[in-house]
Amino acid sequence: MADYDVIVIGAGNGGLTASAVLAQQGLKVLLMERHNIPGGCATSFCRGRFEFEVALHQLSGVGPPEKPGPVRGMLDKMGVLDDVEFVEMSDLYRVALPNRIDMTLKADRSLAVSELQRLFPQEKEQIEKFFDFMYRYAGEVLSAHYFGDPDITREKYPLLFRYAFKNTKEVLDEYFSDALLKAVLSVYWGYIGVPPSHMAFAWLAILFFAFLEFKPFHVKGGSQALSNAIVSRFLSYGGTVRFNCGAEKIMVEDGIVKGVVTEYGDQITARYVVSNASKVTTYTRLIDPEHSPRDTLKEMRRSTIGPSAFTIYLGLDCEPHEIGLGESTNFIMSHTDIMDRPFNEMRQLEIGTELKVLSCYDIADPDFSPRGTCQVAVVTLKYADPWLRIPPSQYTRVKYRCADAMLCQIEDVYPGLRDHIEEIEVATPLTHMRYLGHPKGAIYGFDRYIKDTLFTQPPPPSSIKGLYLVGGWVGDNGFQATLLSGASTANSLIMEHRG
Repeated sequence: MADYDVIVIGAGNGGLTASAVLAQQGLKVLLMERHNIPGGCATSFCRGRFEFEVALHQLSGVGPPEKPGPVRGMLDKMGVLDDVEFVEMSDLYRVALPNRIDMTLKADRSLAVSELQRLFPQEKEQIEKFFDFMYRYAGEVLSAHYFGDPDITREKYPLLFRYAFKNTKEVLDEYFSDALLKAVLSVYWGYIGVPPSHMAFAWLAILFFAFLEFKPFHVKGGSQALSNAIVSRFLSYGGTVRFNCGAEKIMVEDGIVKGVVTEYGDQITARYVVSNASKVTTYTRLIDPEHSPRDTLKEMRRSTIGPSAFTIYLGLDCEPHEIGLGESTNFIMSHTDIMDRPFNEMRQLEIGTELKVLSCYDIADPDFSPRGTCQVAVVTLKYADPWLRIPPSQYTRVKYRCADAMLCQIEDVYPGLRDHIEEIEVATPLTHMRYLGHPKGAIYGFDRYIKDTLFTQPPPPSSIKGLYLVGGWVGDNGFQATLLSGASTANSLIMEHRG
């Protein structure tokens, strides 16, 4: 008899929700996590009197109680909703391009459209047409892809068939001539990982629709509070969690999962294994070569590892308004090029003119930091390859040189910020490699080119019986998608188990 019904490897978003749903349904579940806390990207760390949010900018899919989104509904079913508190963000985002534009869009369609029309009067009619089109297109995408309509025809989904494989730049060019307006509307590409010239327009349409209709939210206490709440509920359902315990191997015999070997050499048997590790790690390191499906390895060779990030975490000894911070989410641009220039910048070691996002959670949640202070996270996407070539003896010097360059650019928008720094921590792609365990520290999984869009044929399920994968490496990325992926996968496993 197996020790457990299910072993879940990794307590990231997908692993957490999968564990909780499985345990809630009465299965005997072991959750293994190599770190000493749950969360993966949904976590925090402390420096001085600050507890820093690691990764979450704006949580989508929550929705207010009167208009609940899928994340709120899932947490309610899991019994977690009463254990977390969400704070609605009133702003969509601020965009600052020094000496060109400084604008804020509210998380309301009519207000956002009005503000864009005020700033770009020459594009007034086109802005209205674009948002109408984007909403209709998002509706078709959601009906066909996310709600699984079995009757997808060209007549029923005309926009879907016309625009499914169009990139964001192509669609923006179709509607607008102003380069600045196109850049302002496309900044959410930073949440996907590939620039507008390579990103399917569907991603932008869904992001705008989700944030405008269900609003962006902040988790009171940060994403760590959500991770802790899910683990607590998992334990209340009889689940078992082992922290500081990584997986060394997934045991497979005759194409069937048999359990997991821990990093300490313990063999734990199970009928099913759910891996929240990356797809690359799962099939090339955790599973012995003779058991790794050739079709899966071939399919992975068609993909490329996505970007990591360079991040500065700042604890400031002042309130946000003292340095001009009035919005939670701020995109800082240095140019309006949305072609290939962003890709080139992401592949360079030095901090240059790439897109940056600055988050200040204290705007939505004044209690997030000690009274009289605030915390800021500044992120730009960077591929890991240049960082992997730095000699260890030079790493610290290079890291802080890049941080200084980023701070200089941030002070162009927020003068005097540097004078208020009380705590600072800098994370490079190597930092993300260390803590996430992802290949090259990739934060979004594989690159999401047009060929990898959500309309292409999904990869077949694992041919290893009893093995399931969750998270951003096998589906959509981002907090909403990875949280939902765990619950969805758990329900599929339960159906097989009870089959």
